[in-house]
Amino acid sequence: MQTVVFILPSFAGGGAERVMLKLANGLDQDRFDARIVVLEESGPLRRDVALHIPVLSLDCPRIRAALIPLRRVLKRLSPELVVTTMGYLNLSVLLACRIGFSKTRFIVREANEPTATLQAFRWPGLIRLLYRFLYPRAQAVICPSQAILENLRREFSLPSCRLRLLRNPVDVAGLRALASATIASTDGVTFVASGRLTEQKGFDRLLNMLVELPEQARLRLLGDGPLLPSLQRQAIDLGISDRVEFLGFQNNPWRYYAAADAFLLPSRWEGMPNAALEALACGTPVISTPEAGGIGEVAALAADGAIQLATAGEPFVAAMKSITHRPEATPRPSLLPDVFLLSVVERDFMQILSTDAAN
Repeated sequence: MQTVVFILPSFAGGGAERVMLKLANGLDQDRFDARIVVLEESGPLRRDVALHIPVLSLDCPRIRAALIPLRRVLKRLSPELVVTTMGYLNLSVLLACRIGFSKTRFIVREANEPTATLQAFRWPGLIRLLYRFLYPRAQAVICPSQAILENLRREFSLPSCRLRLLRNPVDVAGLRALASATIASTDGVTFVASGRLTEQKGFDRLLNMLVELPEQARLRLLGDGPLLPSLQRQAIDLGISDRVEFLGFQNNPWRYYAAADAFLLPSRWEGMPNAALEALACGTPVISTPEAGGIGEVAALAADGAIQLATAGEPFVAAMKSITHRPEATPRPSLLPDVFLLSVVERDFMQILSTDAAN
């Protein structure tokens, strides 16, 4: 049996953490001994950890303070495999564990296109060098979209033998059961958007576009983040505060997805947008900007009409205006392509672990 340690920053509820938990929970217990090491044990996703998986918290929310305790924990556990996600955490773990872990294989998952996320760092040139130097030292680099895979190969010279395409998993049956919880319908077209309230997600430009729609159109915005106050002020300044509901973090966002006439994804950049995949699983069509990561790849696999790709501004507004109101607030048949099904991705992930642990 192989010990696999998953390293998470927290249980805050982001898409990357959700993916990691699904992958950890789905491992075959006869073949893999899964453990979770978390920098800080806080957040709503803590309850989603399977009962058989031990959780060890470092109680160090800042990665710099956590590196030495993390090395000690990994030395004690001596796992065959370590799996991390998100660029800053991947780089930190690879750097901290560069020496003294010859028997451990490191697998990193890149959640977003690195060239897009570099702008979030204070020294993007240095981070680019670290990507080029450290990522080839990983046994495998998991990419949730072909676009991310090609970005790493083209911009960071990562060898093809290190790259693995692994779609984000969606538990369709589970979320559709939760999506059946009733929610009040509205009289006009209802849109839903979901995500952390940051510049990346583009909710500021979504509010600007909502102004162009008829007054009956409503937007339900799910999620928390640093831009909440400015987005609320923007809605007031635009005169649409009565048409936008800021609903914060929701334990069951899927009932809102199912009740909406369309899911909106106005992101400036993405990796593989989980919320959009889950909206499709609820049977809700998606309107997305083309730059929202792997959404174009999903559109190519999905049925006609499941996803509209439209640039922010007039084309996006036109796509929103094409949506008609549906009074029923229940899930429609799933629009999600089968390659994203939880069982399919779990199988592919275990194959990656088995192959790369043997090499």
